[in-house]
Amino acid sequence: MAKESSFDVVSTVDMQEVDNAFQQAKKELSQRYDLKDSGAEISLDKAGKAITVAAPADFVAKQVIDVISSKFVRRGIDLTAVKWSDPEAAAGQSVRQKATIVEGIDKEVASRINKDIKATKMKVKVQIEGDKLRVSSPSRDALQEVIAFLKNNDYGQPLQYVNYR
Repeated sequence: MAKESSFDVVSTVDMQEVDNAFQQAKKELSQRYDLKDSGAEISLDKAGKAITVAAPADFVAKQVIDVISSKFVRRGIDLTAVKWSDPEAAAGQSVRQKATIVEGIDKEVASRINKDIKATKMKVKVQIEGDKLRVSSPSRDALQEVIAFLKNNDYGQPLQYVNYR
């Protein structure tokens, strides 16, 4: 009898890359002609995994978010891992908008992934372990088919496949 193979499905973001992208965006905001004297500010809360954009007007906030998003893409951070809240009014006519960086697979997404894998009728077992899923099977080919299947589906957040054994 062959040993059972497995892999984990996780959703993680490299916070060092987030910090690097944030620093690049901050530098561009201080140097770009149309944003230099606009009064827009950005801040990063590493512990809370949140980014805050404060701008004097809504269109300036959108430009700042575009700059941040472009830096994230350049640094290889999937934009589906960043969830922007609705803009909220701050003092005067200024606008504040927050983004949270999503890590881990929540229960609803995990159960949806589990249901989708079971619907394919592949001979694999799926276990939900906190904020990750473990997929196991005696056949490595079945595991590779599951990875290909998951890559073709969109679950609203980036998925990585680790600990392939």
